Amino acid sequence: MKNFALMGAAGYIAPRHLKAIKDTNNNLIAALDKFDSVGVMDSYFPDADFFVEFERFDRHVEKLKRNKNINLDFVSICTPNYLHDSHIRMALRRGADAICEKPIVLNPWNIDALEAIEKESNAKINTILQLRLHESIIALKNKVSKEKKEGKYDVDLTYITSRGKWYDISWKGDESKSGGIATNIGVHFYDMLSWVFGNVQENIVHLRERNKASGYLEFENARVRWFLSIDENDLPNNIKEKGQRTFRSIDINGEELEFSKGFTELHTDSYKKILVGEGFGLQEVRTSIEIVHQIRNAELVHLGEKHMFIK
Repeated sequence: MKNFALMGAAGYIAPRHLKAIKDTNNNLIAALDKFDSVGVMDSYFPDADFFVEFERFDRHVEKLKRNKNINLDFVSICTPNYLHDSHIRMALRRGADAICEKPIVLNPWNIDALEAIEKESNAKINTILQLRLHESIIALKNKVSKEKKEGKYDVDLTYITSRGKWYDISWKGDESKSGGIATNIGVHFYDMLSWVFGNVQENIVHLRERNKASGYLEFENARVRWFLSIDENDLPNNIKEKGQRTFRSIDINGEELEFSKGFTELHTDSYKKILVGEGFGLQEVRTSIEIVHQIRNAELVHLGEKHMFIK
């Protein structure tokens, strides 16, 4: 049984980490969040100590080590994106491995800094790239690897996940903290695309607004038109008529990739791999972080292959 601490316990994604820690028969000894709406912990680790101040959390972890010889093995990090690298460093200073939600950092040079710190420590930095563990995505990667296809795959990626007014007020609406739309809701798609279709050859941005973005990515084996949005007005009419607020589609050469199911256990699967030393590290995430950084800073181009939603 390994000892875990969780940073960002009140966040949207935290319950998946709580479940993964419990499902892998490990123990949560301490949790941190400046917000105290963490009743969800009762369903998983009601005896875990909880703190709303980092200093008290840090002191508690130190006391456990000094007074009770209880060491941290892992720190799971679900905090706002711009704090990830700082909290990863805290984990490594404590001698613990880090498990960090995506995006692991906002900029490529943040990865360079973490690599240096990781080399100085005996710990490992892991991140969650759950799409790489999804059966449909694995099958697609195997298909692309085996097929002797002439030319490249034509891919249309569309992801619309409606958000209310709260989004802009929260840290997620601040690009300096979240990295913007493409980073906050798209980074795992870019990782999946590069994992399946190879190295990036071209990265063009056609649209970049507060609540939506769109562009064109060309990989070794695919030409991808992508559109991301949190604006419910962008939902297709048939989705609105059903009362749904999310639309996810990956069309490959005119065929829809079905991957709407099978997400329930992917965080637990990620933890299982991390616990046996097979987690995704800094090198695996570098390409996706480079992609989102380029999208955030690129000049807009009005020519080229555009996604159908902005034509």
